[in-house]
Amino acid sequence: MLQFEAWKKTLVILVAALGIIYAAPNLLPVEREGGGILPGQKINLGLDLQGGSHLLLRVDMDAVVEERLESVAETIRQEFRGRKIRFSGLDVRNAQVRVRLRDTGDTAEARTVFEEFSRFVDIVDEDGEFRIEYNEPGLAALQTSTLEQSIEIIRRRIDPDGTKEPVIQRQGADRILVQLPGVDDPEEIKRLLGRTAKLTFQLVDTSITGVEAKTRGRVPPGTVLLPSDSDDGEYFVVEKRVMVSGELLETAQASFDQNNQPAVSFTLNAEGAKKFGRVTGANIGRPFAIVLDGKVVSAPTIQSQIFGNGQITGSFTVAETNELSLILRAGALPAPLIVMEERSIGPGLGADSVAAGQVAAIVGLVLVIIYMILSYGFFGVLANIALAVNITLILGTLSFIQATLTLPGIAGIVLTMGMAVDANVLVFERIREELRRGRNVMAAIEGGYQRAISTIIDSNLTTLFAALFLYGFGSGPIRGFAVTLAIGIITSLFTAVMVTRMLIIIWLERKRPRELVL
Repeated sequence: MLQFEAWKKTLVILVAALGIIYAAPNLLPVEREGGGILPGQKINLGLDLQGGSHLLLRVDMDAVVEERLESVAETIRQEFRGRKIRFSGLDVRNAQVRVRLRDTGDTAEARTVFEEFSRFVDIVDEDGEFRIEYNEPGLAALQTSTLEQSIEIIRRRIDPDGTKEPVIQRQGADRILVQLPGVDDPEEIKRLLGRTAKLTFQLVDTSITGVEAKTRGRVPPGTVLLPSDSDDGEYFVVEKRVMVSGELLETAQASFDQNNQPAVSFTLNAEGAKKFGRVTGANIGRPFAIVLDGKVVSAPTIQSQIFGNGQITGSFTVAETNELSLILRAGALPAPLIVMEERSIGPGLGADSVAAGQVAAIVGLVLVIIYMILSYGFFGVLANIALAVNITLILGTLSFIQATLTLPGIAGIVLTMGMAVDANVLVFERIREELRRGRNVMAAIEGGYQRAISTIIDSNLTTLFAALFLYGFGSGPIRGFAVTLAIGIITSLFTAVMVTRMLIIIWLERKRPRELVL
């Protein structure tokens, strides 16, 4: 155990130096610009340390269910027409699809159509009138997938670069918690999340104008009346069947049209380009509507076959096209989000939390230093040096991975301070036992390390496993605590086994003491 090769000393010095370099930005009063592999920013602070915005959102599941049932109804309409099944009264009401067969002899054929949806819906036949509604497993699966998709799209919208470290997590059956450190204006988040950003391309029905449909109060079957996105009061009758949806969008970016007006250019993926090309090629001379969140942005006429590229024009400002392109790239929300609670946490509260955390850390550090010196003398000083290296490595690692530090994370660091010297305490106590047995200095130190090393590794691994479970099954602040605790365990094990042992060996090589008071 007292053999410490030159390469090991080099490794320890290199690791300690990297820790200092990466931790340095957190100790400097001014942030520097990043360059190369070195971090340019300090450790990210969580909502409780630097303030920010807190939003509790509810996913409108009723809208999702209605939309899915509308899709089911449209599929039934298309299948019934293709199979020559006569029907009437096909509509969606009270979270149910209702349809009546004109000829009960078509019941068996109709049921073959309904089998496509039987996995997630209940089908009730009342004398030729069918009622279709979501069953409990289907509703639960829809709810779970909707929330997971919403969380992912929210993350893409508010943190497209992955640098803001927001807290976005599910709460309860239909709610999502959003916490964004450093953003003190909840309206900014609400604006990004307020638009569903559902983009569709649908053919315009030219058999009737929007004005006529609005006046008559009805539209042809299979169509819907949609308003224009502008303030001109224009309406369009468009087919319910969607040519291409925004899900097939590959990218979108702000640009300018041929009249030098702000626009959004988009590119479809391979599947979308193929589908768009097929539909436009078969409908040359016919207008199609670009629909965004239920409003027609524009309705150009198809002049030729169109494949993967296009442009959305309208009464946009440059800022609006930038925001719209970001939203489209992130994807459409599967359901509207309703703000249930919003709070803005000022930086003053965070500053108080930081100050309290600093006091706790300093007090804990001072007490540990005093205890080690009083208990183990010179060896206690060496342990304190290793402790300083350990803290530096923790800060450097947090900076390197750009983790978010919260109050529980600070608690993890303070806890690590005690755990960092625990391994040294075990070694020193074993050395004391060896000295009491009358062994010389070299033999006592050798035996102390040999007897303590397995205990040190076992205890640290056990705690590390606990931290990993906390990270895996926890969320929010609990994961922050787990991260700092896990990093602290790894660094403390390194400093105890490598740093402190190296310092003791260097001291032994230079002083060659004949006796040791410990």
